Amino acid sequence: MTKPDVYGAEAIPPQALDAITEMLGSGDLFRYTSENSPVALLEAEFAQTMGAKYALAVSSCSAALFLSLKALKLPRDARVLIPAFTFAAVPSAVVHADCKPVLCEVGMNYRIDLEDFEAKLDQNISAVIISHMRGHTSDMDAILSLCKARRIPVIEDAAHSLGTTWNGRNIGTLGQIGCFSFQSYKLLNAGEGGIMITDDPDLIAAAVIMSGAYEHNWQKHPVLHDSFAKVQNTLPLYNLRLNNLSAAIIRPQLAEIPRRVRDGLRNHNYVAGVLEQSPWISVPPALDQESRAPDSIQFNLVDLSDAQTLAFQDLCAERGVKVQVFGMSQDNARAFWNWHFLGPILDMPNTRRMLMRACDVRLPARLTTDQLDFVATSIMDAIHQTMEPQQSCVA
Repeated sequence: MTKPDVYGAEAIPPQALDAITEMLGSGDLFRYTSENSPVALLEAEFAQTMGAKYALAVSSCSAALFLSLKALKLPRDARVLIPAFTFAAVPSAVVHADCKPVLCEVGMNYRIDLEDFEAKLDQNISAVIISHMRGHTSDMDAILSLCKARRIPVIEDAAHSLGTTWNGRNIGTLGQIGCFSFQSYKLLNAGEGGIMITDDPDLIAAAVIMSGAYEHNWQKHPVLHDSFAKVQNTLPLYNLRLNNLSAAIIRPQLAEIPRRVRDGLRNHNYVAGVLEQSPWISVPPALDQESRAPDSIQFNLVDLSDAQTLAFQDLCAERGVKVQVFGMSQDNARAFWNWHFLGPILDMPNTRRMLMRACDVRLPARLTTDQLDFVATSIMDAIHQTMEPQQSCVA
C-alpha cells in the first residue's frame, strides 16, 4: 500500500499551456480587453455545461455569494437563513452584504434539519443560502417548496457540489442563483476563483455591474440590455472580477468534470465500504434523489468519548492519514462557535453534537486503489486501537 498525498492537485491539462503562453506574450490578462476573452468564453462554456442561461466568473465563491445577496437588493439588516454547518465564508458573505445571518440546525447526516429550517423560515427571513457542505445535499424538494410558498429566494452554495445532481438536475440550478468555487481543493482548480449562474437576466445584470463592469464593459456580456439599463450607474463597483489567466487554466478542465465525478464517487464508495465494517464508524448514505460528486469522505464516530475521539485522530495522523474532526480543533472555520465576528451566537445543540464526532478525509479523484487501501486501513487500524481497551473491559 502507498501513502497518498491527498492535498496535491491534479496536473493542469496541457491544452491550457498554449493559451497561457500566448497570453503572457501579449500581456492580455484583463477580461474586458476583448469580447471573446478567456473569461467570457469560460462563462459561456460553464453556463452551457450546467444548463443555465447566464454565468459570471468572479474572484471567489465568497464573492459570488456576496454579489448574489447584493443582486437580490435585500434591505440593510435583512435576515438570511444559513445552515449552522458551513464554512465561515458563508456567514462572512452575509455580513459583507449588510445582512444578518440566522443559523438553522443540521443533523448527523450533515443535512439541514427541516423542522428547524421551517420554524426559522417564518421568522422574518428575506433570503436563504443552502450550503451543500462537503457535497451533501439537503432535501431540496422540501426546501424549495417551503421557500416558494413564502416567496423567499434561494441561493445555492455549491462550492463542494460541482457535478452533483438532484433528481437529474445539476446542483446550482435549483435555486435562483448557484455559486461555485475554483479554489485548489475543488473539482476545478484555478488556485482561486468562483462563478455564479442564474436564469434571471436582472440578477445577473446587477451582479455584472457590481463585479466591476464599469462604463460600457457590460456590453461584452450576453445579457438583455434592458436589464443593464435598469442598473447602469446605480450600483457600486466592488471589483471582484476573474482574470484571463485563471480562466485559461479552468477552461480545459471543464471536459474533465465527468471523469473526476466518476472517479471521485468510486473512491468514496470504496473507502466507505471498508469503514462501514466498523461498529464505531457510520457513513451517512446519499439521499435517493441525489447523485453525488465527492472528493472527500465524511463519517461519524459512534459511542466514542471526547478523549477517544482525540486519540483516534492522533492515531490516524501517526499512520499518515489526516482525519479532521470538525468540532475538535480550536479554530476550525466550519464550527459555528468559532464565528466570533457574528457576536453572540445561539447554540445549535444538534449541529454541535454532529460536529464533535464528524470526521473529514480528502479523497481526490486521482487516488489509486492501492492508495485508497492505505487510507482505509489506516483509519480502521486507528479505530480498532482506540477501542480495543473498551472491548477488553466488556469481555
